[in-house]
Amino acid sequence: MLSAYTQEVKHKEDELALQYLPAVKAMSFRLKERLPSSVDYMDLSAIGTEELIKLARRYDEKLNDSFWGYAKKRVYGAMLDYLRSLDIVSRASRKLIKAIDYAVEEYRLTNDEEPTDEELATILDESVEKIHDARIASTIYAVMPLHDQLNVGDEGASIAMIEKEELINIIKTVLGAYSEREQLIIQFYYFEELTLKEISEILNITESRISQIHKSVIHKIKESVGA
Repeated sequence: MLSAYTQEVKHKEDELALQYLPAVKAMSFRLKERLPSSVDYMDLSAIGTEELIKLARRYDEKLNDSFWGYAKKRVYGAMLDYLRSLDIVSRASRKLIKAIDYAVEEYRLTNDEEPTDEELATILDESVEKIHDARIASTIYAVMPLHDQLNVGDEGASIAMIEKEELINIIKTVLGAYSEREQLIIQFYYFEELTLKEISEILNITESRISQIHKSVIHKIKESVGA
């Protein structure tokens, strides 16, 4: 009797997970669209599915009237945790990413386009492989929530000491200095989770310019808190 009841509960839990599997796959695909080719969609989907099954098995409909409302953020969070586990932004790569960002800005001023990995390797006297890996790391890290990007490494120490409300006000002040179109870029990227290509098509701005504005906002926020 008890065994039959247990089997029935397990069957319901599995059915619940299966019902929302397409939503997890869609979420994985959307996230993958914002990431470099080195990150496998199947890995993201597997992580999301595993988390979905765990959540279905401990879901209590008496406490949460919507399973997907309960599970969505947790599944997405599991995918981000997987990306964090790749240890993409080491101390050395942070320095190189900053150097690359600066070199790209300098190059764009005179050439009106971004340099290739080979050109950056020559400018920075680094191997093409290191430049390539650092740019991949930068692209992956850019999909992380603002909180992650602001609290990375040594720079995060200054930000960690600031109250959340104060940090929100600082972010609002920084964004207020940008044009409406530039503010839309941040909104589309972080809150609507659109890809650079989609934002480019909506606002008629190049993807490299969108990336530049995004990095500029992060830098300005850090600068504002003395990081």
